[in-house]
Amino acid sequence: MHDPVDPKIAEKIDRLRKELHWHNYRYHVLDDPEISDHAYDQKMRELMELEARWPGWNRPDSPSRRVGGPALARFDTVGHSMPMLSLDNGFQESDLIAFDQRIRKLLGLEDQAVYTAEPKVDGVAVELVYEAGRLVSAATRGDGITGELVTSNVRTIRSVPLVMQEDNIRPVPSILEVRGEVFIRRKDFEKLNKDRAGLGLPVFANPRNAAAGSLRQLDPGVTAQRPLDIFIYGIGRVDDVYYESHWECLVALKKLGFKINPDIQPRITIQQAMEYYQYIGKKRHELSYEIDGVVVKVDRLLYQQRLGATSRSPRWAIAFKFEALQETTRILDIEVQVGRTGAITPVAHLAPVNVGGVTVSRATLHNMDEIERKDIRVGDSVFVQRAGDVIPEVVKVITSTRNGTERRFVMPANCPACGSDTVRLKRNDSQEPEATTRCLNISCPAQIKERIKHFASKNAFDIEGMGDKLVKQLVDRGMISSCADIFYLTEDMLAPLGRMGPKSARNIIAAITNRKTISFQRFLYALGIRNVGEHVADVLARAFPGMDRLSAAPHHEIEGIEGIGPVIAESVARFFQQHENREMIDRLMDGGVAILSGSAQKQDTLQGKVFVLTGTLETMSRDAARKRIEALSGKVTGSVSRNTDYLVAGKDAGAKLDRAVQLGVTVINEKAFIDILSRDLP
Repeated sequence: MHDPVDPKIAEKIDRLRKELHWHNYRYHVLDDPEISDHAYDQKMRELMELEARWPGWNRPDSPSRRVGGPALARFDTVGHSMPMLSLDNGFQESDLIAFDQRIRKLLGLEDQAVYTAEPKVDGVAVELVYEAGRLVSAATRGDGITGELVTSNVRTIRSVPLVMQEDNIRPVPSILEVRGEVFIRRKDFEKLNKDRAGLGLPVFANPRNAAAGSLRQLDPGVTAQRPLDIFIYGIGRVDDVYYESHWECLVALKKLGFKINPDIQPRITIQQAMEYYQYIGKKRHELSYEIDGVVVKVDRLLYQQRLGATSRSPRWAIAFKFEALQETTRILDIEVQVGRTGAITPVAHLAPVNVGGVTVSRATLHNMDEIERKDIRVGDSVFVQRAGDVIPEVVKVITSTRNGTERRFVMPANCPACGSDTVRLKRNDSQEPEATTRCLNISCPAQIKERIKHFASKNAFDIEGMGDKLVKQLVDRGMISSCADIFYLTEDMLAPLGRMGPKSARNIIAAITNRKTISFQRFLYALGIRNVGEHVADVLARAFPGMDRLSAAPHHEIEGIEGIGPVIAESVARFFQQHENREMIDRLMDGGVAILSGSAQKQDTLQGKVFVLTGTLETMSRDAARKRIEALSGKVTGSVSRNTDYLVAGKDAGAKLDRAVQLGVTVINEKAFIDILSRDLP
């Protein structure tokens, strides 16, 4: 309930908020202010005084709330309604030409395709969700499927509209998900580092790191003091409004109050995109913000839908990257690492060197073919770059500096972890060997450790406490040799281990027990099937009703699924054909694992229901509660709105509870929540 207030006061509060939202838009989005900073500050001070006198009229989307909210203990996570996929990369003009040829072939176009080219801002991707024109949640890209909720932090970014501007041409969408890049401008970054150095604090390596660190502050008050900015580059879900082209969408978003990059080149040919790439590449160091390339997108949205996406990236866009920064250093040694699929990867140990603001001391050498092609030897001086400005790699050997002490690297004939022979398998339908050297011993301890760590990881079974050190002890002592063995551990088995004891052992077993029920998608991802990441696992889980059906599916049926190619189909079919894998799945079931899939799971029990979690739950973490809701097709959001069906209130519930009561949202305690999870809703 609002506190009793003079209607004129309420009207004044509302008017001040609208005016301040408008002036924020003029200043931070249009770069065309209508009033002085002093006049703006006076309006803000007047609003804050009124809100302090009438706290019942405070709203989360008030311009005064950009100072940040209460500090968090940790970030909650949330699933994206549509995956935020990464982009395929191109580094040469031939890559862009091939992209255009592929687009026209897939669409059957005889004429030139129309594209939009955008500077690829080097920042942090986020998704902002608006309901009825008001910001209700914000999340990082995360792994593309699930991100971290950073709503309170994003509210502090002054170029993010808390309330959309009204568009006289189109209605404000009832639900709109916009995607953008949070970044810090060069001059602001320099000032931030200067201020930190003056206070004796460590400085940031580069603007991107500073933006990422600022966005992930648990205290929004700290984020509010950082000079974050944002460019919106696209949309996810949108209700009630239709856009014909990407450029039309961006123009509409700008009218709604979103900040769009002014350097975008709309509706151009592929040749013009290449010319723009050359132009912006020469100009990149003059820009006020850092970029690492140009993103070229098919402009027509209907064509984007027809082109679709692979498991990793959309087919309708490509990131045309600039040549990476390079530095010279020396290779001190080369060692190999054994992955969970048996891949043996050579890694170079480097004399530490700063490359583009990041200290690099290791670089992948990919495989033996790559080492031989570049003639890389231990002791060589080399050029090192961060590929795509991210992954360190050795580009070229400086042969003129060799003095005869360098030595060639030889891929080990035996696995360094188990001693088994290493091999290079034949490619599909070919006598040519794969580039990757592998250990085929499924009992290899290095593979077992990596598979178990993956199996227990956050986005798989999410078994708390099952980290590197514990997994190493369990495997080295022969207590577990497969993922299934986890569910046969007991407190008595764990208690004698180093740094364990009865209490820790009891907690680990409880964590394992609490994770015995899992969605089909997470189960498939946990299995660690080669080439099957979270997105592919989700595609497979949607296409097949359950494990029995998928495990019996032939290669051609799997390949026929949209987004699944022949390589992935071959990996999946081969996995389920192996006796050891089928036996492990049987042991998982015998160990009490229950897969929510097909008709057995009633996945739609919470379909269409929106939950908000607040306070501390006693029987499970909020992250575990979120996963239980999502496993039953419900949705968890970070903010209470009129679209919220249930607020789950734990101990010490705060402002969200007040908001729910104010809006008439159903509030339930933890016991009622557990009851809902265990039965069908009426």
